[in-house]
Amino acid sequence: MHTYSVRDVERVLRLPRSTLRGLVSAGFVTPDRGPRREYRFSFQDLIVLRTARALMDAKIPRRRINRALEDLRRHLPEAVPLSGLSICAVGDRVVVRDGKAHWQVDDGQYLLGLDVSVEGGVLRVIDRKDTAEVTDTTESEQEDWLVKAMELEQAHPEQALKAYERAAHATPKQIAVWLNWGYLLHERNKLRAAEEVYRRGIEEYGRDAALFFNLGVLLEDSHRVSDAIESYQHAIEEDPALADAHYNLARLYESSGKPQHAIRHLGEYRRLVKR
Repeated sequence: MHTYSVRDVERVLRLPRSTLRGLVSAGFVTPDRGPRREYRFSFQDLIVLRTARALMDAKIPRRRINRALEDLRRHLPEAVPLSGLSICAVGDRVVVRDGKAHWQVDDGQYLLGLDVSVEGGVLRVIDRKDTAEVTDTTESEQEDWLVKAMELEQAHPEQALKAYERAAHATPKQIAVWLNWGYLLHERNKLRAAEEVYRRGIEEYGRDAALFFNLGVLLEDSHRVSDAIESYQHAIEEDPALADAHYNLARLYESSGKPQHAIRHLGEYRRLVKR
């Protein structure tokens, strides 16, 4: 079963990392853990997270949100069906449609309209409300290099890299540009270029825990342990609750022969994940 990283969730659902962490901490989803103890989300997790955020924004009581999400989980397939998936409100019911089939999810009484599909290997979760708003803009305003880059990643990664470069020039204050661009370069083993992108992102966007964390992972893979430790430390300075950075620091300090530092960060990691 395909899983999605925190970065994937941020870009597909357009959820800030702090909001995502809050939804996980609230128990709306229980993601698996990857080899570096990073979160790995299922397709069902993505839809539940997006729905939970919509319900919270609509001021729906917590008890009713939990009931609605439990029903939604029971009716969602494990992967995106070939026919796509629609989730919408009908009266006071939420209806999930998969091709010709449909199921009602109880306790709606809120507005929600999502279309879920896979295009060119890229998962897309589209809020129909947002789509309607876009049609009022001019063609030049609709051109979004970040979206274009994400759509090209799977089938045409080299073109995606060029699109990310255009996006960085157009919207340097959009953190997803730097995170996605650097990650794609890292994934294609272009480590020096990826490092340059992350460092440029820190200069252009500003000091951010996610940028420092991704840079730390890159430096680890480049066998630059001391530099990786420094980058993870910067990540924690920006976000002391970043559990995965504490875990990676514990590993690196242990391998570097600094058990006291390792114990401290491992203890902090355990404290954070038990919240």
